[in-house]
Amino acid sequence: MERRDFLYQAAMVGAGAAIMPKSLYGMGRRVAPSDLIRVGLIGCNGMGWSDLNMFLNNPEVECVAICDIDDQPLDRRMADVEKKTGKKPEHRYKDWRKLIDNKDIDVVVIGTPDHWHCLQMVSACEAGKDVYCEKPLANSIEECNLMVKAAQRYNRVVQVGQWQRSDPHWQDAVAFVRSGKLGKIRTVRVFTYLIWCPSVPVLANEPIPTGVDYDMWLGPAPQRPFNRNRFHFNFRWFWDYAGGLMTDWGVHLLDYALYAMNVQTPQSVMASGGKFGYPEDACETPDILQTIYTFDGFTILWDHAIGIGDGYYGREHGLGFVGENGTLVVDRKGWEVIPETSKDQARMEAVPFNRSYGGGGLSLHVKNHLECIKNRNRNTNASVEIGAHIAKFSQLGNIAYRTGKKLAWDGAKFTNDKDANKYLTPNYRAPWKLPKV
Repeated sequence: MERRDFLYQAAMVGAGAAIMPKSLYGMGRRVAPSDLIRVGLIGCNGMGWSDLNMFLNNPEVECVAICDIDDQPLDRRMADVEKKTGKKPEHRYKDWRKLIDNKDIDVVVIGTPDHWHCLQMVSACEAGKDVYCEKPLANSIEECNLMVKAAQRYNRVVQVGQWQRSDPHWQDAVAFVRSGKLGKIRTVRVFTYLIWCPSVPVLANEPIPTGVDYDMWLGPAPQRPFNRNRFHFNFRWFWDYAGGLMTDWGVHLLDYALYAMNVQTPQSVMASGGKFGYPEDACETPDILQTIYTFDGFTILWDHAIGIGDGYYGREHGLGFVGENGTLVVDRKGWEVIPETSKDQARMEAVPFNRSYGGGGLSLHVKNHLECIKNRNRNTNASVEIGAHIAKFSQLGNIAYRTGKKLAWDGAKFTNDKDANKYLTPNYRAPWKLPKV
C-alpha cells in the first residue's frame, strides 16, 4: 500500500495512531504524525518556489527534498526553506529521478519548464505519489492524454497550477454568466496584454555556467548550444519547451471561458499574428496573436500582446462575456457588468466592480489540494482532467497559428488537415522516450 494512503487509513483507526508519538512540529505548531504530508519540489527557481512556499504555510506540510539542475537557485531555496520552517530539507538533488525514488515523499511539486512535465508527472504517479503540477499541464496534446491516463491508472490526487479555479470571485462571475441575465452571449473576449513582459534580445551562445546540468535541463528537447535566452524564465518563448503567452496565460483565462460557457470542443479554430512588435528579437513565439474558436452560436476570441498593456476595457488581462443585455468583465482584481444601452435605455442593471475577496487564489488552491489528498479525492479544483483539457485547447490555437490554416477538430485529431496532426505528439531526444501508460 502506498505510504500516504496507509497513513490516512491508520489515522482513521485509533489503535494505529496510539503507538506513534503524540505529535510532531510543523511551522511551529503541533501536527500528528499521521497528518504529516511530506513534499518534494522539482524545479525551484520560479513558480515552483511560489508553490512550495504556499504548501509550507500549512502546518501539516514538511519539505523533504528539493531538486534543480542549477546549483544557485537550489542552494538558495534550501536556505529559504530552513529560514521559513526552521528545518533544512533532508535531501538536495540535481537529478529529479532520485527525488521520485525517495519513498519518504508523499507529494511531488513540479515547477519545471513545460517540456518536462509529462515525464516527471507520469513517473511520480507510477511511484505512488500525489502531484501538484504547474500549468500548462504539458507542451503537447499527446502528453496531456498520457498524464490523464497515469493519474487515473495509479489513482493519484493531482492538482494543476490553475489557481484561479480556487479564487471565489471567479466562481461568482461564472454563476452570473450562467444566470442568463446577460442575454444571449455572442462572443467571449479573452485577452492578455503585458507591458511588463518585453521581448528577449538576441544573445550569443556561451559556455554552460558552472553548476548547471544543461543536458538534464534540455531533457527530451532537441540538443542546442547553451543560450541564456532559452534558460529559466525565457524558456516560454521557444517552441521546444513551451507555447508563449497562448499556453502561459491562456490556460488560466481560456479555462474560464470554457467553464462559464459550459463547452468542450470547438467546431473550428483559426489564428493570425506574428512577430510584429519585435521582429528582430530572439523569441520564436508570436508577440501578438488573435485566435478565434467557433462554437455553436458564439465564438471565443483569444488576443495577446507583449510589451503593451492596453487590452480590452482598460485592463491588461481578463475576459469579456459579451451578451445582448450587457457584458461581464472579469480579471484577477474582480468583476463587473457593463449594460448595453439602446436609445438611452439600459437593457439591464449595472453591477458595480466587485473586488477580489478571496484569501489568495494560490493559497486556497494548495489548501484544496491538501484536503483532497487527505480524503483521497481526485476531484481537485483543477484536476488533471481539467488541466489537460485547457492545455490541449490552448495548443489548438498555437497549431492553427503555426500551420496558418483554419482547422476542424473532433476532440482527438484534426479532420481537415493531416499535416496539422504532426503537432499532436512530440519527438523526444534520445535516450528519453515518451512514457507508456
